[in-house]
Amino acid sequence: MLPPETPPLPQRSAGEHRGESRMAWLDVLRGIAALAVLVSHTLPALVADLLPRWFNLGTSGVIVFFLVSGYIIPASLERRGCVRSFWIGRSFRLYPIYLLTIALVLVMAPVVPIVEGVDPLAHLTMLMSVVDDSPRIVPPMWTLSYEMAFYLLVTALFVLGLHRRSGLLAVGFGLAFVLLPAGLGAVVLQEVSLLHGVLGDRTPLAALAVAAAGLTLVLWGRLRVAGALILGVLALGLLTMGAPAPPRGLMILAIMFAGSAIYRWERGQTSGLWCALAVGAIMCQAHTVIPSAPWMSSFWIPTVLLSGGVFALAMLLRRLRFPRVLVWLGLISYSVYLLHHPLLLLLTAVFGDPKDYPLASQALLIGLYVGVVFGLSTLTYRYVELPMQRLGRRLTQVPSAGASTGVSASPVGESDERSLSSAAPAG
Repeated sequence: MLPPETPPLPQRSAGEHRGESRMAWLDVLRGIAALAVLVSHTLPALVADLLPRWFNLGTSGVIVFFLVSGYIIPASLERRGCVRSFWIGRSFRLYPIYLLTIALVLVMAPVVPIVEGVDPLAHLTMLMSVVDDSPRIVPPMWTLSYEMAFYLLVTALFVLGLHRRSGLLAVGFGLAFVLLPAGLGAVVLQEVSLLHGVLGDRTPLAALAVAAAGLTLVLWGRLRVAGALILGVLALGLLTMGAPAPPRGLMILAIMFAGSAIYRWERGQTSGLWCALAVGAIMCQAHTVIPSAPWMSSFWIPTVLLSGGVFALAMLLRRLRFPRVLVWLGLISYSVYLLHHPLLLLLTAVFGDPKDYPLASQALLIGLYVGVVFGLSTLTYRYVELPMQRLGRRLTQVPSAGASTGVSASPVGESDERSLSSAAPAG
């Protein structure tokens, strides 16, 4: 039986400030994480000497994003009580600005050449980082692949009635990450995709076909369990065998389900012991060095502590009213994440290496870049993200047989829907 429905959040217009929303603390976390990612990419290109040396700033933002996604995504699906509504909402949340960013990169191609080897079909599914080892058209998009795989797995758990086991899942995936290298050694830790080694260039098409089949069976209703099993196996297969350095998928799942365990502990649905065990399993991951992230063994613990501390502080202060600027930054965080990297490449392509300029000119270029990123992100949030989110909400109000679990879907506020796993590459 699902928990009682949470009262719907008040609907507000695009120009209204939502600082008093009970979910504003999640917006603040996203804003802080997006800022950390932007700085982690900007400083090496502009002022490398200011980049912190004792922890990885970009990865700290990654962890915060994954914790937030793990905290809110299963809760959003449960409150909706409808798989169909959940996927419509997610699609209209993620794809519009995602496709717009790809279009921007294509327009910029004469000035900033597109990286070679990009797989269009893999990008269409957002699974590009877990189906083969081809590059992303925008490098930071790699985390969206793990987000999408997490959606598939959460959907499977929800249909199978296993979605309340967040703490056990977090500990299990964390321990699997810790123990896997000892059992399989260098074979598993190679920078290759095992699925791509078997299926070759057909891997993205195969993943799309299997995901479509699983979701179709779930939404059809008559073979929901079979569809859920297909989605669950696909998600685990992609995360453990599809991506280069497979243990990374286990690590990310442990972090995301730790966020889910925190949500359930906060709601009194599980013991706080599971949260403590999940955090312990994540901390133990410091002993493993993934080839793409050799910094992990030395920077992992301070990076995790910083990320967890920021998340815990925001959660502790969640009933307070946050500064408008932090909430605003959270609202535009998805646009900031997707747009900042292409705009940084455009800046360096037009003006050259900023480090070659005098200090005053460097400051001017930094100010210009930051202003363009936040200004454009504000526009895309207002005129692209919000309208498409509203359209998605209208579509989810259309009833669909077989998509519901028997619990009526409740309206979910925009803050509930703003899950963003976007961050800097781990390396």
